[in-house]
Order: sequence, then C-alpha cells, then structure tokens
Amino acid sequence: MFAYILMGLIAVLSMIVQSSLKSKFATYSKEPLAVPMSGRDIAAAMLQQNGCGDVQVTSVSGQLTDHFNPANKTVNLSEPVYGTNSIAAAAVAAHECGHAVQHKVGYSMLQLRSKMVPVVSFASKSVSWLLIAGIALYEMTPLPLYIALAMFAMTVLFSFVTLPVEVDASRRAIKWLEGSGIASGQQLEHAKDALKAAAYTYVVAAIGSLATLIYYAAMFLGGNRR
Repeated sequence: MFAYILMGLIAVLSMIVQSSLKSKFATYSKEPLAVPMSGRDIAAAMLQQNGCGDVQVTSVSGQLTDHFNPANKTVNLSEPVYGTNSIAAAAVAAHECGHAVQHKVGYSMLQLRSKMVPVVSFASKSVSWLLIAGIALYEMTPLPLYIALAMFAMTVLFSFVTLPVEVDASRRAIKWLEGSGIASGQQLEHAKDALKAAAYTYVVAAIGSLATLIYYAAMFLGGNRR
C-alpha cells in the first residue's frame, strides 16, 4: 500500500512541476529582453564567444523541444524560442548552448551520460519484455527478472547522471547572460527562475524512476509477486 501511495504522490508532484514550468515559461515568454535579440541571436552569440563556431543553430517544431545534438553539432530551438525576444527564449537558448560548451570542454558528466545512451536505449526497449519473462519463468529461474531489474537500474542511474549535466548547463547559461550584459537585475532573476523550474522536472523524473525501481525490487525480490 505504501508503494502505491508513494507512486501516486510522485505522479501528483510531477503534474504540479510540469504545470509550474508551463506557467513560468508562459509568463517569461511575454517579458521582452532589454536588448533586441531573439533566441537564435542569443544562441549564436554565446556559441561564438565560447569557441563553438562550428555548432549550428536550427529551428524545430513543438514547444519545450529544445535540445543540443552532439552528433551533428546543432543547437535545436523550438519555434517559440528561435525567433522570439523574451526572457524565456534567452534562458532556454543559453541553456542549450551550455550543453554545447560542455561538449567542447569535455565536461565529465556529459561524457559519462553520452556513453550510457546506447545501454540505456537498449535497456528501455527490452526491460518490459524481460519483466514479463521473469514473472512467467520465476519458478524455473529468477535470472530474467534479475536482468530486468539491473537494466531498469541503469535507466535510473541515467536519470541521476542527467541532473548535474542539466544544472551545470543552466549555470553556464546564467553566467554568460550576466557576463555579456544581456540580462541583469530582475530579468536575470527571472531567467534563473525559468531554468530552475525546468530543472525540477529532471529531479522529479529521477526520484520517480528510483521509486519505481524500489517498488519492483520489493515486489519481486521480496516474494510479493502477484
């Protein structure tokens, strides 16, 4: 019963955090920067000043779909960020460029995260089938179940490795926005607030994945299979 309550609380917390994130970004998207620069302009300037001139800035569809792709060296900004002059656009663009800078300088946690991607991708696709096989074959051998739990543990570890990567990217973003004079005073605080709200989503996701792992481990390894 405790496990169900815990999972329910995490689900509610996740919805609250997501709602807060959308609300803050909606608010800060209406607040123009003191300088006439769009998200694309912000990204291009930060990349250039950090020696990442080989990284391209592109536009992608959707909202909150912004990301840095190290494979083809692109900072991909969502449409509301790419061409908009606002605190939210500046914060998001600078954050994604923070990842590009991490890649350039060889930030250790980003390198670790990148190395984990193939394993986590395989684990995510196969863990459900292994859980099913593990439950069906448990009386014969618990090995598939143990492998499934180990794979799921890898996805949990990946979630926690992601946290310092995201926090560091935001730190680099805020430092550059302040140092370049693009954001200061209240606007800088609003940029920090926007990135902090985004960071909470990763924290909740990591806690949720850990709680799920504990739930499965307690249910199966504790002999409470249903």
